Amino acid sequence: MKGGAAHRYAKALFGLAQDERRHREVRAELENLGSVFEGNRNAAAALLTPMHPADERKAALRAIGEAASVSPLVQNFIAFLIDQRRLIDFAAIVEAYGELADASEGMVTAEVVSASPMDDRRKDRLRRALSERTGQEVRLEIEVDPTLIGGAIAKVGDLVFDGSLRTQLGQLRNTLTKSA
Repeated sequence: MKGGAAHRYAKALFGLAQDERRHREVRAELENLGSVFEGNRNAAAALLTPMHPADERKAALRAIGEAASVSPLVQNFIAFLIDQRRLIDFAAIVEAYGELADASEGMVTAEVVSASPMDDRRKDRLRRALSERTGQEVRLEIEVDPTLIGGAIAKVGDLVFDGSLRTQLGQLRNTLTKSA
């Protein structure tokens, strides 16, 4: 339920941002605010805790917004979230907004699990290969998992590209046992 609500709020904000032709700037503002909340637990607690009256939370938002150069559109949106008691979903809303912004620009995110850290050359080769396979521009999110032994697994939307050594060895074993 939380993800669905976050997506609806993100979609509404994205529509408003597109009307003003500012969806990239709004994304940057949201991500900046997210960083401010992560870096300042007191500010996050003041805004996220419904025990504080909405007026106090909105005043704190205005102060944070001025310090972080947040546009009136985003400030009004956050104030609306406070009124709706949905500011607790802020991180999910920012993530959903980012997905909408990426989709509007033909960008997808590939979640990559690699057996070891990748240098820039390997990252670029993987990004280009996934872009060719999907027909879209790809952004990589890489996580290292040494239990893979070797290789990598990439997930782009519903597509999974498994180039892990474990999978390759399993395929080899199946091939050898079938031919025996």
